[in-house]
Formats: sequence, C-alpha cells, structure tokens
Amino acid sequence: MKNNFINFVITLTIAIILSQFLPWWHVMVAGFVSALFFSLKGTAVFFIPFLAIFLFWIVYSFWLTNANDFILAEKIAVLLPLGGSWPLLLLVTGLIGGIASGVAALLGNQC
Repeated sequence: MKNNFINFVITLTIAIILSQFLPWWHVMVAGFVSALFFSLKGTAVFFIPFLAIFLFWIVYSFWLTNANDFILAEKIAVLLPLGGSWPLLLLVTGLIGGIASGVAALLGNQC
C-alpha cells in the first residue's frame, strides 16, 4: 500500500514538472521512471501510473479548456465521434494519457 502511494505521488510529480518542458509523451517518461525506481507488484505496475496520469490529464485539460468556456473542446468533440460532448472528450484524453503511462511503467518495471 505504501509503495502504491509513493509511486502515485512520484509519477504525478514527475508528470507535472515535465509537462512544462516536454510534449505530450512526458507522461511515458514519468511512468517509466517511477516504475524503474519504485517497483510495484502485479497489476499495480500498470494501474497506479495509469490512475495518476488519468487524473492529471483530466484535471489539467479541464483547467486549460475552462479558460475559453469549453468552446474549443466542444468543437473538437464535434470533429471526433463524441457528439459534441466536452466531458467525454476529457475522459478520452485521460484514457489515452493513462494507457501511455501504464504501458511505459510496465516497460520500466521490466528494466
């Protein structure tokens, strides 16, 4: 339990710091590094970094898109087959980032 929380916090901290300097793939670096130094067991290797980045990307996307009253998010949700639903777009965004981080964490654990 303690390792899970430490890995969650480290992944989140690295992702927040790297988001200022790197493009979207910084979440993979965060997941990889956290799993490399703080090993987890079983399915937690995938799901702890997944959850950390999933929550980070949803909150960060909400914060960014709230600045323009969700206008751009609604337009992008219309382009994608999401029916113009910006909350669904934020959910899909979180899933993509979470999966990328979880897979990178699996690789970091194997290294």
